[in-house]
Amino acid sequence: MFISFGKAFLLERRGLLVETNMILSKREILEEIKKGNVKIKPFKLNSIGSCSIELRLGHYFRKFKKGKKIKIGERIDENSYSTPFKVETGKTAEMKPGEILLGITLEKIKLSNSICGILEGYSAFARAGLLVYVSSNLVKSGVDNVQVLELVNLSPNTLVLTPGSRICQIYFTRTSSPTEYMGKFKFQTKP
Repeated sequence: MFISFGKAFLLERRGLLVETNMILSKREILEEIKKGNVKIKPFKLNSIGSCSIELRLGHYFRKFKKGKKIKIGERIDENSYSTPFKVETGKTAEMKPGEILLGITLEKIKLSNSICGILEGYSAFARAGLLVYVSSNLVKSGVDNVQVLELVNLSPNTLVLTPGSRICQIYFTRTSSPTEYMGKFKFQTKP
């Protein structure tokens, strides 16, 4: 049985009430920003949609080297299989068909230990063949970093990426209990 309580739903199962988390609305995002639980720099008020915040493409990327053998399951040094590069303001990066680039968001995101985020691409870009992330769209509680984007060109065309342009969005949910990410990417600034 579901019981509505405005901000969350409670699920009654075997006599227990369990709160399920929901995506935060614009009003709730603004409340969490005011409380300091969500911090985004640089931040533009007009970047907030009905239930997400628009993020822009940063200037730093990594391009994959060809012909490398990468053993999955072990700690991987990204320098062994990719090369970093920067795209200056006013310049662009091109992605050939089938190419993968690691990019970053222009915005730095800091989350409290009670909020986590999910990155989502835009359908218009997906229709052009651009995937914004392949498998790691979770933004963990306690981060204080830019987000790495796993950009993939699935189209038969060359895609042109412009730093500073909108690239994806982030939506938020509350965690069921406080938790904090303490991994090596907690404070990352480049892909």
